[in-house]
Amino acid sequence: MNKPLPSDPVARATSDSTGSAPQGGFADLVPELSVSSLQASLPFWRDLLGFELAYDRPDARFAYLVRGRLQVMLCELNGRWETADMQRPFGRGVNFQMVVDRIDPTLRALGDAKWPLYEQPNEAWYRVGDQEFGQREFLVQDPDGYLVRFVERLGMRTPS
Repeated sequence: MNKPLPSDPVARATSDSTGSAPQGGFADLVPELSVSSLQASLPFWRDLLGFELAYDRPDARFAYLVRGRLQVMLCELNGRWETADMQRPFGRGVNFQMVVDRIDPTLRALGDAKWPLYEQPNEAWYRVGDQEFGQREFLVQDPDGYLVRFVERLGMRTPS
């Protein structure tokens, strides 16, 4: 059983840590997802989505994950930044688009784990000015219901 979370935000932020900062530095925008159980979320994000642990603070139940240029923080619910009661699915009204070189390896890992997809892989073209940008994409929900959209870029074209 986990020991209680430190109640003081400074104590959580400065608790013992393993690992180090991401090799390429910190991204300019990094979502921090409040999760109901870090122990349940880490295997999904690491083993199925392919993220690696850059560093963590186990006593604070916090992890900083990276996959190439993608970065995300996971922090177990602690009462500090929840603006309302947290109810599943978490993250209502937002999906996190994550661009990768290829979506197939992630699709295979999810399929092998029999993890359901929220939206099956499809090709989508989005109008941007006088061009269309294409991507192959799928959506999946993490253990708390956060919606994650993995994208493989297809290029651009003139609208038909």
